[in-house]
Amino acid sequence: MEAISTNLLQFRLFDVLDILLVALIIYYVYNLIRGTIAVNIFIGLCVMYIGYVLVRQAQMRLLTQLLGGFISLGFIALVIVFQQEIRRFLLVLGKNASQQKNKAWWVFLFGKKEEINQNLARLKPILDACKSMQKTKTGALMVFAKHTEEPYFQNTGEVLDATVSKRLLESIFQKNSPLHDGAVIIAEGKIKTASTILPLTENDRLPAHFGLRHRAGIGISEVSDVLAIIISEETNEISYARQGKVKMKVSFSELEKLLLNYY
Repeated sequence: MEAISTNLLQFRLFDVLDILLVALIIYYVYNLIRGTIAVNIFIGLCVMYIGYVLVRQAQMRLLTQLLGGFISLGFIALVIVFQQEIRRFLLVLGKNASQQKNKAWWVFLFGKKEEINQNLARLKPILDACKSMQKTKTGALMVFAKHTEEPYFQNTGEVLDATVSKRLLESIFQKNSPLHDGAVIIAEGKIKTASTILPLTENDRLPAHFGLRHRAGIGISEVSDVLAIIISEETNEISYARQGKVKMKVSFSELEKLLLNYY
């Protein structure tokens, strides 16, 4: 009896561990595809699977066979539909493992305060450029991305792969610059591309005074997990777009906190 109880207890513990691991994987996948069109596809597949389970329990043979045909090809369909997301997921796992290891040593040796100071030093050129362009009413659109494999970033724009600096950002968005139209893509601490053409939002409920920069910033945030910073040359206000939502009149303290939280 004791052996049976022990085996039952071990099974239940492993069962809980199994659920926690699956929840962790789902959490990572959700964070990876959050804010992209892949979320809708993922939800659609989940609804289809739930429907298959329900019709099978209700012994509805025709619908069971019909949905079962899709479910049987589910793995292949997932690989095809989420090919880019799966690749990014594996890249994120590798990068996070390496970064967390280096971060743990850094925090152990120098402490949390030094880590925050280091991140602020990286963001200083961006914040200084935003202040300068706001004073001179220079329009700008900067997109901060965690990944640059998105097709929206690859098909257009001039590849720079340059170190982020205040003067470089100011020179790009000057009206006489050939690169001032479009967006600057910043990822991995570098300016990856400039003059990048982004998809415009189709939201018809936006204010009429929103120009192409605002619509492009909102549009890219609807289909990708990015943070878009917009500086208006008409009102010299700073705004940001995230997950299809926009916030106007952002202060520099809010902007600094926003960038720190994003990274």
